[in-house]
Amino acid sequence: MEPALEQPSRPFPDGRGSVWSSFRAAAVIAGLFLSTACSKKIETAEAEAPAPVQVTAVTQDTIHRVVDADGVLYPRDQASVVPKISAPVQKFFVSRGDHLKAGQLLATLENRDLTAAVTESKGLLAQAESNLRSTSSATIPEQVVKAQTDVQSAQQAADAAQKLLENRRNLLKEGALARKLVDDAEVAYAQAKSLLEAAQEHLRDLQSVGKLEQVKTAQAQVEAARGHLQSAEAQVGYSEVRSPISGIIADRPLYAGEMASAGTPLLTVMDISSIVARVNVPQTQATTVRIGQPATITQAGNTDKLEGKVTVVSPAADPNTTTVQVWITADNPNERFKPGAAVHAAILTETIRNATLVPASAILPGEEGGTAVLTVSSDSRAHLRPVETGVRSGDKVQILSGVNPGDEVVVVGGLGVEDKAKVRIVGAAEEKADEDEDEPK
Repeated sequence: MEPALEQPSRPFPDGRGSVWSSFRAAAVIAGLFLSTACSKKIETAEAEAPAPVQVTAVTQDTIHRVVDADGVLYPRDQASVVPKISAPVQKFFVSRGDHLKAGQLLATLENRDLTAAVTESKGLLAQAESNLRSTSSATIPEQVVKAQTDVQSAQQAADAAQKLLENRRNLLKEGALARKLVDDAEVAYAQAKSLLEAAQEHLRDLQSVGKLEQVKTAQAQVEAARGHLQSAEAQVGYSEVRSPISGIIADRPLYAGEMASAGTPLLTVMDISSIVARVNVPQTQATTVRIGQPATITQAGNTDKLEGKVTVVSPAADPNTTTVQVWITADNPNERFKPGAAVHAAILTETIRNATLVPASAILPGEEGGTAVLTVSSDSRAHLRPVETGVRSGDKVQILSGVNPGDEVVVVGGLGVEDKAKVRIVGAAEEKADEDEDEPK
């Protein structure tokens, strides 16, 4: 502040008042020069003050390449239980949320008409079996009887012709009969013998073929009756609805007494002892995903996580989303994760050992869109080094080139620090104190 100069009580009569005014003006100008010089010294001191930064050493450790993706949960197995017949529901044995085993009875449908059909089919089968037994044990059918009669007649005619031939031959020897009559008797005997052989052949055919065909017909009737019975019993079996898989009842839209229609789901069973996360992975990252790779499944707002493995990698990308669908299967103890929930999956695709690592906070924008880090040399000067980054995992970044393990890199306070600028390495507490001092009171 400019010092106040005391004004004389009266002017000097000899002209000294003008001298005093000149002295006062010179003092004011000197004060202004002094103030400007001090301000420049302060600004110069502030400009030359080293920037406080925090540093850490570049390390060498193992890092994992992880592919992150979002998707939806599905059950490992699911079955819509559909009845094969249309009938009213007689009784349900399970409700939504019940656990069950494969083959367990879920519901019964009205089946009194089907039971009556089974009884009828059993009667038809018994009748066909009785007919088969009577046909198999029958004596000789009518045609066989007639054929036997024909054989007997032919035999008698042949015997008579033979006897007549013998008599005429004896008379011919005695000279009491002409030769022509003997020849006629021989012809008659040959004809009778031929007729006998034909009758015998016909009888044999009837006995071997006719009876066999009748037995076959009776057997066919038995098989048809048995098939009809099996069909009727199957219809009764369809009235009992059983679960094809083990799991939990997810849906039961009908009540007892309502009509169950063939082809319409009666119940829905899900097996959620393990779940499948179907996630969509960007094409650029899907090339590293392989079947069998470990993965972690988590839900938003839930600290629980499931460990699983990749079981399916789609061979084609979705043209609408340009992503590749990947299935991750994981056990689901206590059924904590529910199908239909949105989940996040982290797939471990590669483990890199002895990688050069820096904290993610050390990465700064470089020239021409690249990346860089600030290293601090022994003379406390910062050096901007362009680097090539690799895998990022959490707060760690792999450095492929640009720095070496053991180098000191700036992790806090590096933004805005120029190359080769003087810096001051501080701890976290000291950095916080400097920030508090810089804040306006």
